[in-house]
Parts: sequence; C-alpha cells; structure tokens
Amino acid sequence: MKQFRTSLAVVGAVVALTAAGVLTQYDVGSAQPAAPADQGIAHLGTQVNLPAGVWTATPLVVTLPFAGTYELDADVRGRLSGVPAVNTYISARLWNDTANTVVPQSERLVHQVIDSNAGDGQTGGNQTAPISELIHVDEPTTIRLQARRIDAAGTAVVAQIYSDGAGYTSLRYDRVGD
Repeated sequence: MKQFRTSLAVVGAVVALTAAGVLTQYDVGSAQPAAPADQGIAHLGTQVNLPAGVWTATPLVVTLPFAGTYELDADVRGRLSGVPAVNTYISARLWNDTANTVVPQSERLVHQVIDSNAGDGQTGGNQTAPISELIHVDEPTTIRLQARRIDAAGTAVVAQIYSDGAGYTSLRYDRVGD
C-alpha cells in the first residue's frame, strides 16, 4: 500500500510540474490580436431625432484603420412626417471627425414630404438613400454620419434617421488603394 501511495505521489508531482510548465509558456497557442481590417461595416443601433436647421452627429461611425484610398458607402433611412401645409426634408452627409470637415460631395437628400392640401391629416413616410464616395486619408480616420432637417414650409412632426429590422442605416468602408 505504501508503494502505491508513493507511486501516486510521484505521478501527481509529474502532472503538477507539467501543468506548471505549460501554463508558464504564455506565448504558446495564445491568440494574437487581430490586425485591423481593410474593410468594415457599422449599423446604427438607435433612432436619431433631428432638430430643424442644424447638422446632427449620429452615433454611426467607422474608423479607417490605415492611410490610403477608401470607398465609403452608406444606406441612410429617413422617417419624416408633418401636417399640411408642409414642405420638409432630411439631408445626410459623411463627416470626417479626424479632420473636422465634410467628406466632399457626400450630401444627399434622404426624404422629402410636400403636401399643400387643405386638411389636418398627417402625411409622411420612410425612405432610404445611398451615399457612395471615394476618400484618401493620410492617417487612421473616423468617419461619421450626420443629418439635418429643413422645414421649408410648416414643421415636421417626426424627423429621424431610423434603423430597425424593417431597414437598417449602415456605413461601410473598403480600402482600395494606398
């Protein structure tokens, strides 16, 4: 019986030393951090209410990880309604947070409601507009979606950048050159 306990103790010590040796080899089999991707996509996870006349920064952003030339593509869903007489619209654009400037020629009309009929019945709808632009950056750069509401006549009752299972607002990038 004593010999069995001694053998068991020796086996236990060997197992413990082997486990300690494996655990101290921290670089063996451990995952390395993933390199930033040359392409990516983000989706708006909330609705953004738009006050009249001001550009509103949405929480929808992507970070271009390297210097280079990128294709930027956005699908922007606008939700808009008003009571006649009304002429109201939503515009969206891409904003370079890093350089604090608009991405040139990225502004798009997302949705417009015009109704001059007599009556007090609310009118409106949803629409999605694409934005596709090319940008060259010299450093990692954050791009953000901005939007604004313009009330040309009357006032919008609802003006939002919208995103849900019926239609997501998204922003995508793809690095296409140095």
